[in-house]
Order: sequence, then structure tokens, then C-alpha cells
Amino acid sequence: MSEIAAKAPVKPARRRLLAARLVPYLLLQALIVIATILGLRLLQPSDPDDFALSGFSLREDGASRPVTLPHFTSSRYSLADPPLYTGAFTVGRGDAATGWSVFLPRFSNAVEVAVNGVVVLDSRRDFNANRPDRNTPLIALIPASLLRDGGNEITVRLFVWGPLKGFLDTVYVGPDAALRPAYETRTLLFVTLPVVFSAWQSILAVILAIMWLMRRREPVYGVLAAAMVLGVVQAFVPPPVPPATTSRLAAVLLASAPTESALIVVFGVLFFGWRWPRYGALLFAPGIVVFVVGLIAGPPLPRILFLLLGIPTVGVCLFLMACVTAAAVVRRQDAASFTLGCAVSIVLTCWVHDMLSVSEIVTNERIFVSRLSYSAMLVAIGAGLTWRFARALNQVDSFAGQLVTRVREAEERLKASFAREEARARAAALANERTRLMRDLHDGLGGQLVSIVALSERGHEGATITDAARAALKDLRLVIDSMDDIGGDLMLALGSWRERAAMQLRPHDIALDWRVATPQGLPLHPELRPWHVIQIVRILDEAVTNAVKHAHAGNIAVTIETLDADQGPYGVISVTDDGRGFALAGNCEAAGASQTARGLRNMRSRAARCGAVLDLSSDAAGTRVRLQLPQIFPDSDAAAG
Repeated sequence: MSEIAAKAPVKPARRRLLAARLVPYLLLQALIVIATILGLRLLQPSDPDDFALSGFSLREDGASRPVTLPHFTSSRYSLADPPLYTGAFTVGRGDAATGWSVFLPRFSNAVEVAVNGVVVLDSRRDFNANRPDRNTPLIALIPASLLRDGGNEITVRLFVWGPLKGFLDTVYVGPDAALRPAYETRTLLFVTLPVVFSAWQSILAVILAIMWLMRRREPVYGVLAAAMVLGVVQAFVPPPVPPATTSRLAAVLLASAPTESALIVVFGVLFFGWRWPRYGALLFAPGIVVFVVGLIAGPPLPRILFLLLGIPTVGVCLFLMACVTAAAVVRRQDAASFTLGCAVSIVLTCWVHDMLSVSEIVTNERIFVSRLSYSAMLVAIGAGLTWRFARALNQVDSFAGQLVTRVREAEERLKASFAREEARARAAALANERTRLMRDLHDGLGGQLVSIVALSERGHEGATITDAARAALKDLRLVIDSMDDIGGDLMLALGSWRERAAMQLRPHDIALDWRVATPQGLPLHPELRPWHVIQIVRILDEAVTNAVKHAHAGNIAVTIETLDADQGPYGVISVTDDGRGFALAGNCEAAGASQTARGLRNMRSRAARCGAVLDLSSDAAGTRVRLQLPQIFPDSDAAAG
């Protein structure tokens, strides 16, 4: 119960925290809405009121009546018999020479202007000038020959093809130098600036598409790129001008606005890390309906459907986007959600402004700014995403630099550790060599010295002591010679052994037949160690000693060759004598204390320690000792049995 009581205040506390974050955000958005409204008022271009013509006579539906501009027509569709506005303006004596123009700030959908019965301006020649969402101004020079001193007549035919009512703003007629600045200002705001935004939008669409192609697991880039592409299509593709028949391209243009808005909502949901709900696909239904009807039906049904479905869908999507950004600001409290929420508030305010103009609640103007603010928002979003992507790349580069530094540090530590291990290995190898050297000296030289001492104490003759001393000296030379660096070439060690063996056999009148059966002699063994050499040389010494002392041989042959096998070449050393043989089993093996048996066991033991194979064969014709060397010598003498 105590745990439940402790957890109970958590939700109210969280709600208070969310409310504390939401209220300041909503107040800030209210200030942004007010600032946007004031900005729309302050950014209204000033027109030269001194040359305004507001009083006209309107002939519409067969009836004439006086009207004051700006004016909304009563008809939404008038192509065969368009409304005709007739007015008058006065030209002073000599003013025509200065160059006069007629300036139309706003109109929908198309106009034809005539001065004194001669047409000087027809907007139907410019497709973009006839789009009500563009606010495109027009200006035309009036030829001096058409102007008369005093009163002149001007007529404006307004072509309307709905679904909105026709609209004609104040008409200005006067010197071109006085009207041109106002025209250029409006052109900059309502023509050049949207083109610039659309160009930026197209560039960002390409960048975002590339980013999405490189990072498929982040669909937010692809969704925003698709929305931007639709905006670029709306900006740069001109719609057909009646009486031209509708086309599939017109259906795409009509359906692109609600579809683009739905994609922006998808982007917002994915951008803030939320899952897109299943019922969210209904947002795309109005755009699909407008597109299908635009392909099948002819005008004016697609435009009416766009007015009833497309424009409200844009507002609903903007409202949903405002809710998404508000929730993100409350939960995340980051700059991205805050900036996006402010942008959505600006666009939503501009959309409400345009709806008031469409509903004729604002009767003195018809300036649509939603498209301009929408493009600006998309450019801001795209720039923000690109900036975030670039920041991520910088973070990756920084992480890569840190990783390289850490790898270098680890490499230095590994080098130091390897150097220590190598030093330890060298010390261990040196200790092993010392141990083997001490053992070899003990087994060979030590035994010989013990024999000399024993012989001297027993009073043996000097010859016997001399032989024992010579044997000790020979063993000492063997150990010293085995320590030489022979570079893995066993033939060098065998060459030294050949000289000693020949000197040993010379007093006994025994010939040493040295045969090298293969040109290379024995294979090179880089892993060859001094203790390997000692074992091999002592095996050969034992074989020669047995042939001299026990076999009473007259000739000893040493054969060296290299044989090939599946695993690679290997060396073979054979010692053959022509003395009397001995039995390998039976008497010799049974007499375990005999010197011959001990010598054979020692030879086999030494061969095993080197990884070699010792093969003995003996008969009445002589004895053969065959030592098959390993392909790779072992690194330790663990092979010793």
C-alpha cells in the first residue's frame, strides 16, 4: 500500500510539468501569430494612389452598374461573356510624351486591357500570370499614339473560370516612371521570391533524396524529398489556361497541395521518432480523390472538388502538424521541435489569412501568401535537416579521429607489450639454451672428466687417461661448434663434424667415404637451433664410435640426400660400415646393461628429441644407421621419450 501511495502523485506531477511547458509555448505561438499578422500588413507594397482608378462602370450578365474597385464579380464562370469594366482617365497636354503605362496589381483569373478601344495587355499570353495563388502583377506601356489630350477610355475584360469569384483590384494609369517601382516591388515579392524559394526547394529535394538513398533506414529524408518535389511541380509547371481542355498535368497540380501537406505530417511524425498510425493513410484520401476526378472529369468539377476537399485538407494537415510539434516541444524540449513549431504557426496563420480572402471576409484584397510561406517552411526544414546531417557527419569525423587516436595508443601499448614479451621470450630462450648447454656439458664433458679423475685415482696408464682427456676435449669442441650461427644450413655443421670424424678414424686406418647424393645436400631449416645440431652430431658420433669399437669396420660411408614427399622435402643422413654386425634383439636387448644397448637407446632418444626418425639395420655385411630428419624441427625437446 505504501508503494501505491508513493506512486499515486507521479501522474499529477507529470501533468503539471507538461502544462508548465505547454502554456509558455502556446503563449509564444500566440505572439508569433500576432507578429505574422502585423508582418502581412506591414509588408503590403504601397501603390501610387495618385494614379488610381477606382470608379468603373461594370457590364455583367447583360446589366450595367457603377462599381468601385477592388471588386468581386457575381459570377464564378464567365468566359463567353466576361464582365467588362469601363473607366476613364485624363491625360494632360504633353504628358503622353513622357510614356504612360497601365498597372494591375491583382486580378483573377485573366484580364484583357484596352485603351481607347485598342488592346494593350492580355494576361492569357502568360500562363503563370493567370494563377490566383501567384498574385502576379502586370504592367503595359500605352503607345503615345493611343493617348488623347483630355479624357481617355480604359476597358478591362475579366475572364473568370472559377471556382472562386472573379476579382479586380484597383487599376493604375499614369507615367511609367511613377508606376514601375510599385510593379517591380510586387514582382520581387510575389514572383521572384517564390521562384527563389522553389529553386532552393528543388536543390534541397535532390540533396534529401540522395541522403535517403544512402540511408534507407531513415525514411524521413525520402518523405520530405517527395513533399518538396510536389511543391516544385506546383511552382514551375504552368496549368492550362481555358478555354484549353483540362489535362492530366492539371490533375497532378490540383492534387499536389493536399498530398504535399499529408507528406509534411508524415515527416513530422517520423522526424520526432513516433510511429505512423494505420488510420493516418486517410490523410492522403482527398488528394487521391482530387487526382482521380481530375483525370476523369472535365472542368469545372476538379476545381470545385479541390476547393471543397483540397484546401480544407491543407488546413487540417497544418493543424495536425501544429499539434505534433507542440507535443514534441513539451516532451523533447529541443531546438528542432521548437523551430519547426514556430514555422508551422506562421504557415497556419497565412493559411487562415488566405481562407478569409477566399470567403470574401476580407473584401479589399486578395493576396494569397500560403504558398510562399509553405515553401519558406519547407526550405527551412530542409536546411535544418541538412544542417543536422552535416553535424552528424562532423560528429562521425570527430569520433573517427578519437578512434584513430585510441587505436594509435592501443597500438603503442601493444608494441610495448610485444617488446616486453619478446624480451621475455629471448630471456626464456637464453635460459633454455643455457640449460641445454649445461646438460650437454654435464652429459658429455662432465662424464669424460669424471672418467679421467677415476682413472688417475686407480693408477691406470697414461695412455688411457690421455684417451679420456681427448674424448673430453672433443666433446667440448662439439658443444662450442654447435653454438655457431649456421643460418639453418645443417651442411655447415656436418662439414665440421666430417673433419673431426676423419681425424678420429685416421689412427685406426679406417677410410671415411663422404657422399652427397643431391646437389643441395640437405634442406635449409630456419628453425634449426644449436641443441638440434648437438643431438644430430652426437648420433653420428655414436654411430662412428660403434663402428670403430665394436664392428671393427675397415670402411665407413656417410651419405647425405634430400628426398621429396607429399608434405615437402626432408633430409636423410646414413652411416654405413662394413664391419661385423650385431643382433638388434635378443642378446643385446636382453642385456640392458651392455654399452651397445645403452648407446642405441641414447641415439633413439636424441633422434626423438629432434623430431627425427632413427632406423637401424645390422647383419653380417655391416651396420647401417639411417637418420630421417623432420621437415620442421620442433621448438622444444618435448618429443623426448
